[in-house]
Amino acid sequence: MIAQPAARDPHANAPARELILGSTSVYRKSLLARLDIPFSVVSPQVDETPLAGEAPEQLALRLAMAKAVAVARLHPDAVVIGSDQVADLNGEPLGKPGTHDRAVAQLTRMSGRAVVFQTAVAVVCQATAFSRVELAQVSVQFRHLTPAEIEAYLLRERPYDCAGSAKSEGLGIALLDRIDNDDPTALVGLPMIRTCRLLREAGIAVLP
Repeated sequence: MIAQPAARDPHANAPARELILGSTSVYRKSLLARLDIPFSVVSPQVDETPLAGEAPEQLALRLAMAKAVAVARLHPDAVVIGSDQVADLNGEPLGKPGTHDRAVAQLTRMSGRAVVFQTAVAVVCQATAFSRVELAQVSVQFRHLTPAEIEAYLLRERPYDCAGSAKSEGLGIALLDRIDNDDPTALVGLPMIRTCRLLREAGIAVLP
C-alpha cells in the first residue's frame, strides 16, 4: 500500500496576522480572551440604525459585517472580527435599552414570551480577500414577570447596555424558563463555536 502524502495546510507558511476585535463590548472582549490569543480592540464607527422593514436577523448580519469591514479598511493586513446582536420579538428588533424606563418596557413586553436573540459574527481580512459572516440564533423563553421582579432585577444588575435588557450570564438567568441554542456563548454576545471556525478558515491558529 502506497502511503498518501499528508494534506497540506494552506495557512502553514502564511505570515502571522494581527487579530482585531472590532467592538468595544466588554462582554465580547471577555469571551474572545478565552482563546488566549493576542488581540487588540478597535471601535468600529458604524451607524446601527435599522433599515426600513429590515428583519432582526438581517440587521444583525449586516451590522456584524459592517463593523468588521469598517475596521479592516483601517487595518487591511489584520484579521478582524465584527459582531452584533439583536433581540427578536416576533419579528420586531429590540436593541440596547440605554435607560431604566426603556428596559422596564422591554422586559414587560417580553414577559411570558419567547424571544430569539440573533447574534451574528463576521471575520474579514482585506489582504487575503477573506470575508465571512454567520448567524447564531438563541431562543429564550421568559417567565411571566411581575413588575416588582422587573424592578428588582434592573436595579441590581442594570443591564442597560444589553440587547433585550437581560444578562443571562448573570442574575438575568432568573428571568428565564428555557434557553435553546447550538452555540452557548452566543447569548452573551459572541458565538464562540462559529468564531473559532471562521478564525481557522481565515488562517488564525486557535490551537497552535
